Amino acid sequence: MEKLQQLQGVAAPLPRANIDTDTITPMAYLNNASRQNMHEHTFEPLRFLADGSENPDFILNKPGYRDATILIAGRNFGCGSSRETAVWGIRGLGIRCVIAESFGDIFFNNCFQNSVLPIRLPAETVAELMAEAGDDQGSTQFQVDVASRTLTTPSGRIVTFDLPPDRQAALLEGLDEVEQTLKDDADTTAFQDKDHAARPWIYDLGNIE
Repeated sequence: MEKLQQLQGVAAPLPRANIDTDTITPMAYLNNASRQNMHEHTFEPLRFLADGSENPDFILNKPGYRDATILIAGRNFGCGSSRETAVWGIRGLGIRCVIAESFGDIFFNNCFQNSVLPIRLPAETVAELMAEAGDDQGSTQFQVDVASRTLTTPSGRIVTFDLPPDRQAALLEGLDEVEQTLKDDADTTAFQDKDHAARPWIYDLGNIE
C-alpha cells in the first residue's frame, strides 16, 4: 500500500449529505470493476448528464477542481451497501483525503485499506472549510500532515483531527492490515516456539487419528 504522510492540494467542496456507495460507484459497473478503471464511473449520477456529457455544475468537473486531492463532503458520506470499489473510484480520481462530519462505517474503514485518509470533524468546522475552499476558484491549497494530525487551510488556520495510532502508523508506513500483522511475525514465531516447547501435547492433537 502506498504511504500517505503529507498531502498538499486543492480541496473540492461537495456539501450534499448522504452520498451513498451506489452514487459513488453504481452497481451496474461492479461486475467489471477494478482499481484501474473504477474511477471512470465514480460519481456518475452526479458527474454526467442523461446524454452522457459532463455535468458542468458538478464540483469535480469545474476547471479549478479537476485535480483536487481533498474532498470536503456532507455528513454520512459513503453510507449504504458495503463496496470497497467506492474507495477505489475516489482514489482513482486522485482524492487522497475525504473530510466530513460523519461517514458510513465500512467506507471509513475501507479508506485506510487504500491509503485514503478520512477525517471526521464537527459540522461547523466542515462548513467553514467548505467556505474557504470556495465553489468556483479551486486555486487555494490545503495541507494535511498525518504525523501531526493537522490540516492547514489556505488562510493559515490549523485544524487538528483525531486518528487512532494504529491507523496513523499504517498510513505513514504504507501498510494494510495484513502487512501490519506481518510486522510482528518474528514475535509470533517466537511465541509459538516457546509455547510448543512448554505444551507439546497441544500441538500433537492434530495428529490424533
